[in-house]
Amino acid sequence: MPTIVRVRRTIGGALGIAILALAAAGCSGQPAAPASAGHGRPLPASSLPPPVHPVAHPAGVVTRTQPRCSTATQVAPRLPPVTISMSGTPLNPFDVVVAPGNRWAFVSLTGANAIEVLRVESSGGVSPVRRISLPVGPLGETLTPNGRYLLAADGAGGAEVVSVAAAESGVRHPVLGDLTSYEGLGAISVTVSPDGRFAFVVLEDSAEIAVFNLGRAIAAHLAPGVGYLGAVSVGPTPTEVAFSPDGRWLYATSEGTALNVPGTLELISAARAESEPSDVVVRSVRAGCNPVRVLVAPDGVLWVTARASDAVLAFSAVRLQAGTKGPLLAVVRVGSAPVDLALAGSRLVVTDSDRFDVPGGAASLAVIDATAALAGRPALLGYLPAGGFPRQITAEPQGPDLLVTNYSSSQLETVRVADLP
Repeated sequence: MPTIVRVRRTIGGALGIAILALAAAGCSGQPAAPASAGHGRPLPASSLPPPVHPVAHPAGVVTRTQPRCSTATQVAPRLPPVTISMSGTPLNPFDVVVAPGNRWAFVSLTGANAIEVLRVESSGGVSPVRRISLPVGPLGETLTPNGRYLLAADGAGGAEVVSVAAAESGVRHPVLGDLTSYEGLGAISVTVSPDGRFAFVVLEDSAEIAVFNLGRAIAAHLAPGVGYLGAVSVGPTPTEVAFSPDGRWLYATSEGTALNVPGTLELISAARAESEPSDVVVRSVRAGCNPVRVLVAPDGVLWVTARASDAVLAFSAVRLQAGTKGPLLAVVRVGSAPVDLALAGSRLVVTDSDRFDVPGGAASLAVIDATAALAGRPALLGYLPAGGFPRQITAEPQGPDLLVTNYSSSQLETVRVADLP
C-alpha cells in the first residue's frame, strides 16, 4: 500500500466571486439534490455519470511555463475500477478531517450549520454517529497537532473551537467557544502551527490572515478577544495557508481580484507573523489563474491547484525561500476547475470540481504521477468518478481510504488508496 501523507487545506474560491460567476452563467446557485435518499446510505460509483473531458491539450503534457487562464481540460482515460463508495450527508459538506488514531472523522456541514461526527471503520469507509450544532455554517477545518481540538472557520472573522474528546464521546456541549478577530470578513480556512501554539484563519474577503495565540485563548476559556494578535496582509482573495514541516514558513494562496485572473503563492515568515503580524510576506510569485490550495510535500515540493487554469503547479520550496530563479518545477493540466489535492505515495489525487459547469467539463478526481511530473514526463494517469462539486480531499492517517466531500450533491466519497494505479 502506498504511504499516505495527511495534508490540510481550504475552500476552492471566494464565495462572493463564485456568486457573481454563477449569476453570469445563468445558474441558480442552489445546491443539487443529494444523490442518495437516506442519510449515510452508500451509493455505487456506477450510479455516477462517467467523466467526459474534451481534447484540449496534448495528452499528458507537462510544462514549466506559467499556465494561462482557461476553461479547457486535459484529455485522459477513465481509470480501471477503483473501490469507491458514496454516503449521503446533510446539505453541503465542505471539509473533512480525520483524528489521530484513525477512528473518527469530522465533516463540516455548511448548509446544516453543523459538524458531522463519523466513525472510521477498520475495514474502510465511515459511519455517521452524531451531529454537533453550531451557530454558523462551518467551512474549512483543522485539528491541533495533539488531536485535542477541532477548529472550523466560521465565515466571519474567526473559527469555532470544538473539544475532540467531547465530540467523540457524545458530551452534550462539545463546542468550547470561538476565536474572533472582531475585524475582517470571510473566514474560510484555518491551520495550526506544528507546535500547536498559534492558529491562522484565512479571511478571504479582507485579504488577511488573522493570527491567534491559541494556547492563551484556550487558557482564558476563549474569552472574547483574548489571544488575537493581529492580521497578516496578503494578496486579494486568499483561500489557504499551510506550514513548512519545520514550522519556519507559511505558504498562502491568493486567487487575485476576480475570476480568471492570475493569482499568487506567497511566502510568509512564521516567526514574524506570530510576533508582530502585519506586512510580513517575504516573497510572492505568480501561480497560474485563481490558485486555491497548496500542499506541502515531504520532499520540499509545493503543489498548488490553479482553478482557472485547470492545472496543478509544482514549486520548489527551497528556491522560493532563497529567492532564486526557477521555483516553478512543473505544470500538469487536469480537469475542470481543480480545487483540492492529497498525496498518497507518489500519486496526487485532485478534486476537479467543475464548479462553474463549463461546456464539456465534468466533476471528477484526477490522478497524477508526481514523480513523472517532476521529471517532465506525461503525468496525468486518468480520472475517477466523483459526485457534484468535489471540494475537499483528505487521507486517513493510518487508514486505507481517501475521503472527499462532494459539496453540491451532499455526499462523502471514499476512495481505496491501494487501488490507485
